[in-house]
Amino acid sequence: METGTVRKFASEDGRKVRYAVAGLGWIAQEAVLPGFANAPNSELVALVTDDQEKAEEVGRQYNVKRTVDYNDYDNLMASGEVDAVYITLPNNQHRDYTVRPALKGVHVLCEKPMAETEQDCLEMMAAADEGHAKLMIAYRLHFEPANLPAIETIKSGKIGEPRFFTSAFAQSVAEGNIRLSAGLGGGPVMDMGVYCINAARYLFQDEPEDMVSLSASKEGDPRFSEVPEAVSAVLRFPGGRLAAFTCSFGSANADEIRVVGTKGDLRLAPIYDYHHEYTAYLTVDGKTETKKYPRQDQFGAELLYFSDCVLNDVEPVPSGREGLADVRIIGAIHAAAHSGKAVPMGTQAPTERPSLERELMLPPVEAPQIVRAASPGGEK
Repeated sequence: METGTVRKFASEDGRKVRYAVAGLGWIAQEAVLPGFANAPNSELVALVTDDQEKAEEVGRQYNVKRTVDYNDYDNLMASGEVDAVYITLPNNQHRDYTVRPALKGVHVLCEKPMAETEQDCLEMMAAADEGHAKLMIAYRLHFEPANLPAIETIKSGKIGEPRFFTSAFAQSVAEGNIRLSAGLGGGPVMDMGVYCINAARYLFQDEPEDMVSLSASKEGDPRFSEVPEAVSAVLRFPGGRLAAFTCSFGSANADEIRVVGTKGDLRLAPIYDYHHEYTAYLTVDGKTETKKYPRQDQFGAELLYFSDCVLNDVEPVPSGREGLADVRIIGAIHAAAHSGKAVPMGTQAPTERPSLERELMLPPVEAPQIVRAASPGGEK
């Protein structure tokens, strides 16, 4: 069976994958639901939430008539009315809400991080195998036209041998936001650090051998009673390469990557947040070239690609193995922060890396009307 191929015009025969979206929080309303407009092979047919008033109002925006609460989730998945579900629920619910539809043969596109633990990830993958369902983890940057050329730039040797990676990804999260709840699988590493980890892996084209990390919180700040304010980690890759990053829920916005090689460096800023254009700065022999990449609809690209995989029986990449690889590292980072000691990772099988063949450039969508959902910063 083919793996990871992009057929950018697979919808010409008129076939569509029918989706339910589980969870109507900020990311679903601001980015996922509008993305269906850019994915002609994908049809939004159902919404899943316990807030039926919200569901009805959002349903009117997108002409979706089928809305169910979480108690009726299994019935919807077994109804034959949906082919796939996009899961935007809190991290601690990813495993359960993936396993249940996957066992029924319903395909699953799940937000990252894939789950809270390695065991959760393995159960999700096993359920997809048993139910013959496709499982993809929503690494939107694997289709994005700034990150993919960055991979090729480093592989080309323009900056020489890459030696170290640094990254910062931060924002100020409002008190009461679910990202600050340990019980819901929150915290800066789960929410933001996963981007830095994944970027280090695809830019170095390798898996880390071990790591050390530290966490910290501002004394007296009630926001960080359950999760740390900030976490810094250093990952050691084969060949003596280092990847260091800091992610924070208690600072001003920060969003950048830098890879330094033996001949030059590549800096990308911003590069993770989907609200802005991206800029790449390539410096070789003291001369810097700058290239800007316009803002894209990264969520529509995920839908377009995943539906293409479903319609053509292609195994999607990034798969559950990609999500599992990052969750293993997240667990090791938390363990290192707790123990104050380096945590070895052992030998890890490489995953299939993102490449330019999966680049999908889609126009940005219009900002929708958000119904009773708070952004990380607290805006309604």
